[in-house]
Amino acid sequence: MKKLMKVLALMMAVMMLLGSVAFAETDLEYVKAKGKLVVGITDFAPMDYKDESGEWVGFDADVAKAFAASLGVEVEFIEIEWDNKILELDSKAIDCVWNGMTLTDEVKSAMETSAAYCNNAQVVVLAADKAADFADVASLAGLNFAVEAGSAGEAEIDALGYNKVAVTSQAAALMEVAGGTADAAVIDALMAAAMVGEGTNYANLTYTLALNSEEYGVGFRKGSDLAAALNDYFKAAYADGSLIAVAEAYGVQAALIAQ
Repeated sequence: MKKLMKVLALMMAVMMLLGSVAFAETDLEYVKAKGKLVVGITDFAPMDYKDESGEWVGFDADVAKAFAASLGVEVEFIEIEWDNKILELDSKAIDCVWNGMTLTDEVKSAMETSAAYCNNAQVVVLAADKAADFADVASLAGLNFAVEAGSAGEAEIDALGYNKVAVTSQAAALMEVAGGTADAAVIDALMAAAMVGEGTNYANLTYTLALNSEEYGVGFRKGSDLAAALNDYFKAAYADGSLIAVAEAYGVQAALIAQ
């Protein structure tokens, strides 16, 4: 009798487990149920940055707001340390990483990623009056680079074997160069175009060599159905012109990938 009771108890436990799996929420259902899409970002103009009122704006931020609205939910932006993005995502502290994220092999193996939506490159930023001395990659060998920890820029410098200091953001990397504590930085071309040179806060800096070419995508938890939902949104927004309009507002239309 006791043996039979144990068997029945085990069978009930298995059935309950199977039932819970069958009725488990998908990521899309989870976001809709809580009424909020939590987006992990860094300070990265022109993709994500704060305006004078303190609101997060930029190409990525504006498109994230529109995508959340299409799902019938609000959006919340959380500034993260880029090197911790996968941990933040898997712990459900955030629902996606949407911040000009390069679609590297590491990212694609750790996350469910959207279709690529922008082209980009990692470029070298240094003092404008020294740029002529560094015409090729080999000439950069003796420089000390500031790079964002966990970024595609850091990966490029690591691959070259050059000296680096890892900082918390690409904005911080620019500050290191401007302050003279680093000789150069490697950051995204889209950010360099918006932040460096005449008419910017870094008028004495310039960007030169491109170390690679790459594409941006949005990352969700592995297996998430939100990636497919975003791909559908990208296609609709590109077709009706709204995605192009946002790109034009932030000067990234030349980098936009047709959906």
